[in-house]
Amino acid sequence: MADYTIRRARREDIDAIVRMLADDQLGATRDDAGDLEPYLRAFDEIDTDPNQVLVVVAIDDKPVGTLQLTIIPGLARRGATRGQIEAVRIHADHRGTGLGADLVRWAIDESRRRGCALVQLTSDTSRTDAHRFYGRLGFIPSHTGFKLKL
Repeated sequence: MADYTIRRARREDIDAIVRMLADDQLGATRDDAGDLEPYLRAFDEIDTDPNQVLVVVAIDDKPVGTLQLTIIPGLARRGATRGQIEAVRIHADHRGTGLGADLVRWAIDESRRRGCALVQLTSDTSRTDAHRFYGRLGFIPSHTGFKLKL
């Protein structure tokens, strides 16, 4: 595997991130790199929120993976803080290399560093390969999730 870094995403990374988001059966129906303006607005909000961390895995400073980590303070579990991992993607050319596992482990370590009591994520029911991947990293399927499109 090539040398890589995990770093905060920058505005100039957004095109590569959106292309990774759109590069699967679900993302292709939800994301489109043709118009980056809504993604850039979202990036600006994420980048200024101290409880949001959007990172990329970069090889030669080119993004080849990404995830978003949200730190959620809460009252449940005696006021526990949670790390919520979302939008984990690795570029198709780099899948199966261990970058995804390293990226998720980074998010777990960052959550621990920020005092989180647990790390959680959701994964679409159709992503059975992803479910096996998360299971290998120690995540257990403990809840049923629900979404309401607005």
